[in-house]
Amino acid sequence: MSTQVAEKEFLVLTSFDAGVLTITLNAAQNGNALTVAMTEALSTELEAIAHRRDVRCVLLRSSAKHFCTGGNVKDMQSGRDLMDGGIEAVRDRLLGSLHRITRALNDMEVPSVCAVNGAAIGAGFDLALMCDIRVAGQSAVFAESFLRLGLVSGIGGAWFLNRVVGPAKALEMTLTSEFIDAAQAERLGIVTRVAPDDRLDAETLALAQRIAAHPPGAARMAKRLVRESASASLPVALEMAASMQAILLCGSEHKEAVTRFIETRAAGKQT
Repeated sequence: MSTQVAEKEFLVLTSFDAGVLTITLNAAQNGNALTVAMTEALSTELEAIAHRRDVRCVLLRSSAKHFCTGGNVKDMQSGRDLMDGGIEAVRDRLLGSLHRITRALNDMEVPSVCAVNGAAIGAGFDLALMCDIRVAGQSAVFAESFLRLGLVSGIGGAWFLNRVVGPAKALEMTLTSEFIDAAQAERLGIVTRVAPDDRLDAETLALAQRIAAHPPGAARMAKRLVRESASASLPVALEMAASMQAILLCGSEHKEAVTRFIETRAAGKQT
């Protein structure tokens, strides 16, 4: 195995159980910074999910003190890694490296859950926003902090943050670059729940397992319907809902689920 391949495997760890694919950011030495090596390792794992039918839910987490601290400031200062070269080279590298993560998470058919511990800063915050559901540890902090470094979000954060908190709050968070804590993030709808730090992984995994327990075809359609309905007109949303429902009602997955539901209720009444 080459050193480069070994490094990528070390940066991102994966495990699979009962339909849940857990992807762990594993670069504690630099706060899981989104270096070229990290983005390539993570995007490779995310892109592979499109070819797997056994995955029912994706859980993104960190093994380090922080979820993700965004770009590596030392690399920015020295002009290394993502920042190497002139404007065109950096732009091409962003499109071909960082944006692979954005596209893979946004296009993912299966639901995704993110466990945020420690800091989710800059591009790290944007990475969390790309997941469908976010759970924060009690001590987690978030910031759209690019202006502190004279930058904007280069990974798509402006698009995602707008849709999570609305344009006015997205502008406030962007233009102040202020940090918010887990409780504030929950009030704003950035995270759906806050867990004690020592229970974050367990509670987030339990959530992912509950999602994965549902019929997978219906879950994929449900995710798409909710997301598409957010920007569709009511007639378009109704047409989409009717089409999806007809497909599911006539399918074996629905019939098997109904049978299980009835059998479970009957067993419950007998005990």
